[in-house]
Amino acid sequence: MNRSGCFLSVLSLLACLISVVQACPPSCHCHGGDLQHVICDNAGLKKIPKVPEQTRLLNLQKNNFPVLPTNGFRDMKKLVSLHLQSSRIKEISTGAFRGLKNLVYLYLTDNQISVIKPGAFDDLSELTYLYLDQNKIPDLSKGILSPLVNLFILHLGSNKIRELKAGVFSGAKDLRWLFLSDNSLTNLLPGALEDVENLAVLHLDKNQLSSYPVSAMSKLRVLEELKLSHNPIEVIPDNAFQSFGRYMQTLHLDNMKLKK
Repeated sequence: MNRSGCFLSVLSLLACLISVVQACPPSCHCHGGDLQHVICDNAGLKKIPKVPEQTRLLNLQKNNFPVLPTNGFRDMKKLVSLHLQSSRIKEISTGAFRGLKNLVYLYLTDNQISVIKPGAFDDLSELTYLYLDQNKIPDLSKGILSPLVNLFILHLGSNKIRELKAGVFSGAKDLRWLFLSDNSLTNLLPGALEDVENLAVLHLDKNQLSSYPVSAMSKLRVLEELKLSHNPIEVIPDNAFQSFGRYMQTLHLDNMKLKK
């Protein structure tokens, strides 16, 4: 190879190296093969950064994103795991996660979320684990979870949910673990659980249930673990757990006001 050819090769190599370096957002560090993991935790960010298109894990914990905007993650098509814990999020816009068709893990724990717009979870057809605990969610609108056809575990503990309405879990037919501890639940309306009849684990402890929601619970067929602790329930009907059959293994009824 002549000298000019060598020089061009070196320039090409430098251009590639510069491209890789620039691909990692400022205030973040990237690692893993082809920069697949992008870590931007506690970086003082106020906008969702642009990341390499091959990114599979994006850690944005402890930043400042009051509103997750529409299409904020649209170009991150290979993303599998998204961490947004403790990022002062108050609102999730319609289509906030649009384009994330390969996302499996979504962590939104310890924010201030009180508004989830219709269509917020559009495109999340592969999502399996959703963490929404430790927020300020007052209710869940009908169909809000309908895009989540592969959802397996849903954490909603430590929110302000007052009531579960019929159709609230429409579409999430594969949901198996549902955590609703430490909310303000006073009622589970008939039909609230009819779309998730295959639940195996249900935590309803530390709520304000004054009576056992017989109609809603009767839709469950294979429940293995039920927590009702720390509710002001006084009476549980004799046939309350009949629909669970032989599957029930663990039942928590401590710190209640049971008379029967």
